[in-house]
Amino acid sequence: MNTTSGTKAPKWFLLVAVLALLWNLLGCAAFVQQALMSPAAMAALPPAEQALLRSQPMWATIAYAVAVFGGAVGSLALLLRRRFALILLTASLIGVLVQMFHVFILSRAVEVYGAAALTLPAIVIVIAFALVWVARKGVRRGWLE
Repeated sequence: MNTTSGTKAPKWFLLVAVLALLWNLLGCAAFVQQALMSPAAMAALPPAEQALLRSQPMWATIAYAVAVFGGAVGSLALLLRRRFALILLTASLIGVLVQMFHVFILSRAVEVYGAAALTLPAIVIVIAFALVWVARKGVRRGWLE
């Protein structure tokens, strides 16, 4: 991971990049699973969940895609120590915030899933902010080229 022109990143940075990539790949899998949900799988959900998923506007779906795919590619860029990781992870954070605005404010998600369903979205927001912070630190310290 050390290159001739950059400063060597600490070992924790590599660990964070690997964990971030795995985390964001899980998000990509969840997105694809939701996007490719069969009519039979949709019908198996409770009616309130079906209505919630069917009512999701296109802009919220796009934000979800930007969040997870931007996060995955940004995490890969962190792992490869590329400066553009900061841009991708910032785009991912914006996608997360837009998506969660829909989840928390505009949709009936809390009503359908209950208050406990807010835990994972809150974790997603914290991790997205943390990854932008790590990428900024990497740029400032010269770990990203």
